[in-house]
Order: sequence, then C-alpha cells, then structure tokens
Amino acid sequence: MPHLHIERFNPLPLPHRHGDVTFEYLAENVLHDDEKLIAVRMEEKAFFLLLKTLPGKTLLKADKLSRPSPTWYVKKALLAYAEAAGLNVLASNVDTADTGMHLDDNRALWSIHDFAERFPTDREVRIEVGFGSGRHLLHQAKTHPDILFIGIEIHKPSVEQVLKQINIRKLDNLLLLDYDARLFLELVPSNLVGRIYVHFPVPWDKKPHRRVISEAFVNESIRVLAPGGKLELRTDSDNYFAYSFDTFMRLGRNHLEIRKNRDIAVSSKYEDRWKRQEKNIYDLILHNDTLSEPLAPLEAFTFAPAACDEAHLRALNGQTLRFEGGFVHFERLYRLGDGRMMFRLSLGPFERPEHLYLLLGDVPEYFPATPVRSRTNLEAHRRLKEALDG
Repeated sequence: MPHLHIERFNPLPLPHRHGDVTFEYLAENVLHDDEKLIAVRMEEKAFFLLLKTLPGKTLLKADKLSRPSPTWYVKKALLAYAEAAGLNVLASNVDTADTGMHLDDNRALWSIHDFAERFPTDREVRIEVGFGSGRHLLHQAKTHPDILFIGIEIHKPSVEQVLKQINIRKLDNLLLLDYDARLFLELVPSNLVGRIYVHFPVPWDKKPHRRVISEAFVNESIRVLAPGGKLELRTDSDNYFAYSFDTFMRLGRNHLEIRKNRDIAVSSKYEDRWKRQEKNIYDLILHNDTLSEPLAPLEAFTFAPAACDEAHLRALNGQTLRFEGGFVHFERLYRLGDGRMMFRLSLGPFERPEHLYLLLGDVPEYFPATPVRSRTNLEAHRRLKEALDG
C-alpha cells in the first residue's frame, strides 16, 4: 500500500483544505502517543491516514480499516498532506501519476451500502466471489449482456485492474465490490441469483474458519439462488474439494454435480499453469430446487443523543463483550482535536467480525460507514449502546 517515510510530523491547523483534499481533524491514541489518525475527506470519500512514529522516522500511510478504493485517493491525500505541511520525505512508494483515463469513471465500483440501499432487482444476477484477474468475470459479462454480474474481491489491485477493463470494454452489466462475500450474501434478495461462482478460493488449510465455503455460506447461497440456480465451486485443492463436499452433504441439499478436469470457456493464468503441471481441477456444483422466503427487513442502526464520560470510556477500552454468536471489542480509544472521543471497534459474529470506528459526539456515529445490517451485527449494536450508557 502507498506510504511515506518522513523525518518528523508537522501538524497542520485543522480543518485544512489543500486543493480538493480536506484534512478535518487529528485523532490521538489515548494510551499510545506514537499513533495518530488524520481524517480526510475527498469528493465522496472519507477515510483516515495513519501516522506511526518509528525509531528515527515516522510512517504516514492509509489506515487499513477505512482506506477507500481506488487507492488513488490515498496517494493523493498523502501527497497533499506532505506538500501542505512541508514534510521532509525520506522514502516513498507513492507515484505521482494521475488516475489514468480508465479509472476516472468508477461508477461500476459500488460500496456495500450502495447494495444495501438499492440492490438491483430488474434482471437476473450472477455473482463471482474472488474474481482475481477477472478473466472469467469479464468473459461472462461480455457473453451475457442481459445479465447483471457482480464481482466481489478484497484484493484492491485486482479490483482496480478489472475496473479499468470495464471502462475500456464499455461494459454496463458488471458491478464490483471490495468486501467480504460471506457478509454480502446476507443483503441479497431471495430467489434472485442465477449463478454463484467460487473459482479457486484460497484453501486456508491452516485456518479453515477463513474459508468462503461454510454451512452458513451455502445456506445463504440457497436462499438467494432462484430455483434452477447453481453454486459452482472450482478448485485445484484436494483438501478444499473434500471439505466442501462434506459441507454440502451435511446440509441435506444433495442435488450435486461433480466434475473433474472439465474445460471451461475461459481459464485463469493459474489454472493454465496447474493444467501444465497435470494437477487435477475439481468442479462441485450445487443445483438449487428451493423457492425461499423473502428476506425479512431488519431495523436500522441508530443512536440516541448521549454524553460520554471519558473515565467510563477509558474503563471500556480493551474490554470485550460476548454474547451468543458474537461480540463487541473496544480495541483502541482516541481523543479528537475538537474534544470528542472515538473508539476503534471489532463487532459482530466471531467468524467474520466487522472492524470500524465509532465517533462519540452529541450523537454517536459509525465511521467510515455503519456495519452491514445483519441480525448478529444488530445484536452487537444493542450491546454496544448498553455499554456506552453504563
């Protein structure tokens, strides 16, 4: 990720505007004075830059929890702060190139909240989880112009590369999302999706809880798939195939199709390499024959006006609240330059928590966005409110 090594940090009087970049406030870790966050707003993006003091130098980079896509926004914010504050840059991996004509238009790059507020339902939807280089996803979108494709990928360079290709090829039936696919499915309306592609997921043999395929994921897939829809797993891993087969069979959804070394219309460069190495490629395809109930609406994340006592917040710092199926963890407490406080939080289900910030002003608010509206996240939200109220 883009970053600057600087000789020392020069604070700006905030808020400060430099070109089209606004630096709004500084947040200081109350327990560790070697860490600070700089709030940035640029166009419709709001995120933090992380300032970390190291021996002999200081690191300025994107904050992992809030960093936006494309990374061009981070690069521009780093360079703008360095110029505005007159920083002495010792080392940098930030190029000064512009976005490029093919990243200027990012209408195909949606946020999770775009989908939560206005999920497209006017035509069949197909979803690819972890699209990587995008070869398969782009081929499918070009081949089936009347179907809406949604590509999900957490590797930001892959997202940007495919976004460029969408604009070069002028595809209007492909949307991209940088998010966890397991959480995304909870927002998809029932009986809408024709195909879910999971091609060559990371096997995670040493951390199986991180695998995309799980009983919860398969159950959500069945709910969102239309009758006749398919969940298609393609893998070169013997272990992942065996694990997925056992997972599918335990659910009692036994309309399965198994293929070995099947040729498809387009393959990734990794699949081409594995075939040259004579590795086996497995397809495990679940055929859905169920008409599911509509997705039940859930309440919104709301806070009432509250006065937060700093002593109480310090007592919460580092604490974990556990409940059946999930938790809330108060990771770090910050003091903002305008007198407010802020928590860095982890909350939600144990196997796939959300990481975000909570700004504690007159009315608390999540940053950079509210959690995904799921049942476990809403329960975590209720527990959080109770903890803040003392």
